[in-house]
Amino acid sequence: MSSSEVTDLISALRTGQVTLAEVAECFRRRSWPRTRRPAPAASLEFAEQLDPEADVPDSYEDLTWAYDKGELTAEQYDTLSLAVAESIRAEAGRSPGS
Repeated sequence: MSSSEVTDLISALRTGQVTLAEVAECFRRRSWPRTRRPAPAASLEFAEQLDPEADVPDSYEDLTWAYDKGELTAEQYDTLSLAVAESIRAEAGRSPGS
């Protein structure tokens, strides 16, 4: 997996350069790319969605990948996942152009 802001922050957390609270705050402030496809409207769209998509850099996938590789504890993963969710909810609550 290539380096991204998310993987760099996780690496800094693992080496003690930043605290869990600092990484969580960074995760709350950033914008997270969407990785889910919209619901298919036709059977052809459904068939296309069966093909796996490439990983989206700097997305929540980087966080889950780090946890799956054992680079984060369950507590760290839970804390950072909550921060991501808070960021996404806040962004969804903002009106366009604000």
